[in-house]
Amino acid sequence: MESRAVSTHTHRPVMLRWLLRLAALAALVALTALRPAWAIDGEFDITLQSRYFIDESGQMSIQEITSGNGVKLQAMERHRSFSLGTGALWMRLEVPTLDASRRWYLLLSGAGVVNRASLFSQGADGLWQEQRAGDHVPVAQWSHPNHSPLFEMQAKPTGQVWLRLENRPAPASPFLQLMTEDSLEFKRQWTYLLIGGYLGFGLLVFVVGFIHARLYGDPVFDAYCMYVACMLAFQLAFTGLGGLFLWPHWAWFNDAAPAQFMLLMTGSGIWFIRQATALPRHSQRVDRAVVGFSLFGLAFPVFYIVFTGPVAYTILNVYGLASVVLSVSLCLWTWRKGERYSGWLFLGFLPIHLSYPFPALRAAGVLPDSWATQYAVLIGSAIEIPLLLYILHWRAKDFSETHARLRALDSTDPLTGLTVTPVLRLRLRDALRRARRLGHRCAILLVDLSNYGDIVARQGRESGDRALVIAASRLCQVVREVDTVCRVSDTRFAILTEGPQPDDARRALAQHIVARGLERVHQLPADLSLRFRVVSAGAPDGAIELAPEGDVDEQRLMQRLNWALDRLLEDPKKVVHHLEPHTVDNDQTTPAPA
Repeated sequence: MESRAVSTHTHRPVMLRWLLRLAALAALVALTALRPAWAIDGEFDITLQSRYFIDESGQMSIQEITSGNGVKLQAMERHRSFSLGTGALWMRLEVPTLDASRRWYLLLSGAGVVNRASLFSQGADGLWQEQRAGDHVPVAQWSHPNHSPLFEMQAKPTGQVWLRLENRPAPASPFLQLMTEDSLEFKRQWTYLLIGGYLGFGLLVFVVGFIHARLYGDPVFDAYCMYVACMLAFQLAFTGLGGLFLWPHWAWFNDAAPAQFMLLMTGSGIWFIRQATALPRHSQRVDRAVVGFSLFGLAFPVFYIVFTGPVAYTILNVYGLASVVLSVSLCLWTWRKGERYSGWLFLGFLPIHLSYPFPALRAAGVLPDSWATQYAVLIGSAIEIPLLLYILHWRAKDFSETHARLRALDSTDPLTGLTVTPVLRLRLRDALRRARRLGHRCAILLVDLSNYGDIVARQGRESGDRALVIAASRLCQVVREVDTVCRVSDTRFAILTEGPQPDDARRALAQHIVARGLERVHQLPADLSLRFRVVSAGAPDGAIELAPEGDVDEQRLMQRLNWALDRLLEDPKKVVHHLEPHTVDNDQTTPAPA
């Protein structure tokens, strides 16, 4: 038809602009998550104002620590991490002068993976009072339930204040913030708002992905939904909101959840990449290795719970690092193999790959706890998951359009996009039956592009094909949407107009077709136009459409029209011929025109 084919490459700049807009929007939302990390009124970092001692045995009591026997305190000169093993970290806090008219709290920020945290302070009677928190204590039993360990502080302590931390196998990275009740509430509200917004957005993306899976029937969307679900569960566990709201009484689950969901997220992510990059079609050996790698991430959580220790923790970290390398390698390798969407998937995963080093280095003890180590993956995934969904939508849309075109080849002419002859015969047979049953006549016209040979001789075969496409487009423009236009041979078209058709309307349509073809064709020289020859007939037409068994016979009608059009092409002065109703014998095989 008279339309220009749009190459897939034309959509790439548009796609890139949309990706950049989505990434910018997600980054803007994610950057607002940094607001709670900025210093606000009534908030102090007192980590470096403390002195510390490592209890290698992990058995010393507060009385033994404060007695001074064998306890050598060291200055906390910088934010750092401590590999404690079975030991414990004791920190003597140097509390500055505080406003006694306000309530004060100590927040162990970014420490959702601390096994045990206890704050010891002396009361007026000189006895030590302990406030407890940490993953090995149910959140419901914390002195102050919160997404991170939280303790109440006295504005004017009557004695020393000690913090005891215990964590294994991961290093302990203390980051202590002293804040007022107002600043704490402000920080909580921002944290709950932003993380809740992230989770709500993630659930929306999950639902949209699930709908796409049912809409397109593409298993890639199922793998994507599994990956998004594991990502959301991991963020719930890692930020501490899961322990606060979903499993406040299950200390064992709160302790294991970050590692468990991290493994599930990584394994499902690799499985998703395998599906989206069509890896099996490129290498069965590599595919089997990737399947094994993914299944390891789905099965290792059971082993990790039973054998939690330095070895399992090392395997966990190595597996996470290997998954990043593997995902990048698979995307780029399959992209080089010709999988166009693998390159876009690499860009879609880039935010999470860039944010992964922060928690990874924290887990290795290189970086201390901070907002970056706690929220980097959350920010990266907030940018990543909508980008991946859009890329998958684009991929599924292209694939579905390709499949639709392939299915349409059975009923559509590849060059002009018109209906093929078998479909025309079915529609003509039905139209003749309805016309005979309702007592009205429909019209059928046979059109030939008589100067096709001249166009090919002067301009070449490509111009001849273009002329056929333009001819099909113009024929479609002169009929209604309910009518049928079909290419029945190389240069010959059939038009079936359904419904009551008076003879005058049929004759006028034939003249209109001839005139429409004579209009200027911009793709051809000015002296070349589309010269149509038209034969029309009304149907039913006597006995010509009546088969021996009494049913309509569309083949005999088309045979009559073709015979008449062949006769018309022999007369150079005549361009339109109308067949009038007539009666023939049933045994006549080559009907004569009226």
